[in-house]
Amino acid sequence: MKRRQGFQFQIGTYMKDQMLLILLHIVCVTLLCAFLQVTGYSNSGIVLIAVVWTLVLTVWLLVRYVSRKRYFEKMIDTMEQVDQRYLLGELMPDSCRMEDGIYRELIRKSNKAVIERIHAIEEEKTEYREYIEGWVHEIKAPITGIELMCENEKNELTRRIRLENRKIENYVDMALYYARSDEVYKDYMIKKTDLGKVAAEAVQKNKQYLIQSKMRVEIDCKDSAYTDEKWIGFILNQLILNSTKYRKGESPYIYIFTQRDENGTKLMVQDNGIGVKMEEKDRIFEKGFTGSNGRNTERSTGMGLYLCQKLCRKLGIGILAESKEGEGTKVILTFPVSSYLTEL
Repeated sequence: MKRRQGFQFQIGTYMKDQMLLILLHIVCVTLLCAFLQVTGYSNSGIVLIAVVWTLVLTVWLLVRYVSRKRYFEKMIDTMEQVDQRYLLGELMPDSCRMEDGIYRELIRKSNKAVIERIHAIEEEKTEYREYIEGWVHEIKAPITGIELMCENEKNELTRRIRLENRKIENYVDMALYYARSDEVYKDYMIKKTDLGKVAAEAVQKNKQYLIQSKMRVEIDCKDSAYTDEKWIGFILNQLILNSTKYRKGESPYIYIFTQRDENGTKLMVQDNGIGVKMEEKDRIFEKGFTGSNGRNTERSTGMGLYLCQKLCRKLGIGILAESKEGEGTKVILTFPVSSYLTEL
């Protein structure tokens, strides 16, 4: 029998709860016996009345205990079988007891208030996400304008401005994708995607930043996968920026390649950067975690890999990081094989 966590309706606890009633009966039977003794009843008759009284009270208490225990067990079973437990007030079993009806009504009113509050929060969240999305589209215009001005007037100053402008654009993209991450299904289209093309576009997007960092990039992606091109491009962009941010001074490189096995297609981004400490490897996908590398190098928000993992989870893509301090990091994206899609 499945154990009901947090539910204990023990006989000892029940008897303590009924102690006032038991004391009342003890007082009543004692007074009755005293009255019968005074009025001349025989001792055997008085004892018989006391025994019958006690027996009836005991049976009544046991029957009531079993009834209440079954009622609450049924309620717990009902709650464990539904996903939306806040609807318990609507699903409570029927009871002829007045207090059960009062409890049910109180729970219903409480749940209604909670549901209304949840709806209000969801509406606020939706409005905030829509505002962020609108703001991102508005801010893209001046970012593009700065990029065009720098392209028309090439010198050392505009080159530096373009690099900083690219960082701004990346943070803006992170805000947009983070705002949409809870509703990926509304903005993605699964199709056969050339991973080599996506990788090349991500590298081209960060060309100036890679040149400044003297990063050598090699792409060997001959496989395709069924996924959303735009979202994978964003994930790759974050991984490339991470490799650039945590590079080493001697001949830094990024190697982006694919590999196919029985589990699906793997897209890997490998670098020879500073790597991750052993004790920090399990936390690199945590929200806001920067680690010692993030504190010792460029300013880091700790959101890049967290967002990558969140998006991969929404898209059904596996993500794994392998790293060794001082030797580099390899992030592996696994696109599972879909027999349905491969037959199309």
